[in-house]
Amino acid sequence: MKTTARVAIVTGAGSGIGRAVALALLGDGYRVALAGRRKELLEQAAKDSGAGDRALVARTDVTDPQSVRALFAATKERFGRLDVLFNNAGIGTPGSVMLEDLTLEQWQAVVNTNLTGMFLCTQEAFRIMKAQSPRGGRIINNGSISAHAPRPNSAPYTSTKHAVTGLTKSTSLDGRKYDIACGQIDIGNARTPLASRMADGVPQANGEIRPEPLMDVDHIGAAVLHMANLPLETNVQFMTIMATKMPFVGRG
Repeated sequence: MKTTARVAIVTGAGSGIGRAVALALLGDGYRVALAGRRKELLEQAAKDSGAGDRALVARTDVTDPQSVRALFAATKERFGRLDVLFNNAGIGTPGSVMLEDLTLEQWQAVVNTNLTGMFLCTQEAFRIMKAQSPRGGRIINNGSISAHAPRPNSAPYTSTKHAVTGLTKSTSLDGRKYDIACGQIDIGNARTPLASRMADGVPQANGEIRPEPLMDVDHIGAAVLHMANLPLETNVQFMTIMATKMPFVGRG
């Protein structure tokens, strides 16, 4: 066990990137609250980690302020403090729906999860981190390649991910006085159940359908672990990690 007595919360921890990050943190000795909407997936991730009582399963809806408060309260009650928050929970809209055909409900669902949910978790993290001893902690936000450049038919997702960049900067600035560091990891084409379709072909900016390369999601876990383990005097403000040959640089 490399890391002792450090505590993390990972949202969207039941699958994909969140699961990979939770397992990486648990593997390094962290005590981790695995938060998400599907309890059975959280329980399976906790079981697969072999971490025993260092893993806390917390069914959470990040769009619900009461649910978010309960998550952070349960984490503090169980582990006594909070050192790292990985703000990861997020959703998109079907890529087949054009901007002009999106419903207000579809737009609001993405905003509520990707942006408002992240804000609610950040608030609760601040409240714990600024009051604990030793004071401070680290917040890592899951941005996206879409925080830089959109894919076709992705207005809600892209808009929220651009907004996440603003939230990351504001959190980094406003957290300084409390010894709270905040950075963002922008991920491109990690091999997860949601992204596996890219290998079969996805729309490009020129209207073509082309397959795209993917990378092992475990590399994301290792990258977030690196960010998490830095001393609070040091911060990775922004990291872009992507499949080397994905069409991002030069996209469009």
